[in-house]
Amino acid sequence: MIQLLRYRDLVRALVARDLKVRYRRSAIGFLWSMLQPLLTMLVLTAVFSTLFRFQLPNYPVYALAGIMFWNFFSQSVTASMNSLRGNAHLFGKVPVPREVFPVATVIAGVINLLLAMVPLFLILLITGHHIRPAVLFLPIAILLAALFTLGAGLLLSPLAVFFHDTIEMIGVLLTLLMYMTPLFYPMDIVPDRFRWAVRFNPMRSILEVFRDPIYFGKIPPWTHLSVAAGITLVALLVGAVAFRRSSDRIPFYL
Repeated sequence: MIQLLRYRDLVRALVARDLKVRYRRSAIGFLWSMLQPLLTMLVLTAVFSTLFRFQLPNYPVYALAGIMFWNFFSQSVTASMNSLRGNAHLFGKVPVPREVFPVATVIAGVINLLLAMVPLFLILLITGHHIRPAVLFLPIAILLAALFTLGAGLLLSPLAVFFHDTIEMIGVLLTLLMYMTPLFYPMDIVPDRFRWAVRFNPMRSILEVFRDPIYFGKIPPWTHLSVAAGITLVALLVGAVAFRRSSDRIPFYL
């Protein structure tokens, strides 16, 4: 961590570059961070309110919070896996800790997430959903989500260098994991025989900590918060150890 602080200027430059590259050919630029989850929410609201007809008050807020969380996680993990190969030309020129590159992608993802929260709060106001003081807990929820995502990125980014099929495989697994996480459906519609898969999905715990202050207007219960914090700590430690053990071999595969 101390090494990363020493190279904070490089991290800042990498974050700025990632954001510019992402929106370079976009006509509306950063507005896509706001519009994409909003448009997805509109589609899901139309589909799920017609097909499944479950009773969930103010479903657009529920769905939008889940979409924002998932977009941040999946896009940041994918960007982390590409970060080492994408910056291979810097390895021989700049003697920096290689963790800088996954860290920069996650920070860029957090910035996109913060931009996406603008339409979320507009939807809260338009639909009359109460904004309670619990929203002040959101920075902690975002921090937990970011650290969990960083752990996943640190674990997977060396694998993407050693095995080029990793990105495609993880893409399939992310799709499966998305449907196993109650992003746009309530837990109670899951059949009993499949409910265990959702209950023991670590993404569910992180999602609940993120969505509770927004949708339910409450600070997550201590039990949920402690589970999410424990999962985050384990993911971060496993990712950091795996990355450190692999980092010396990374340049030979690039």
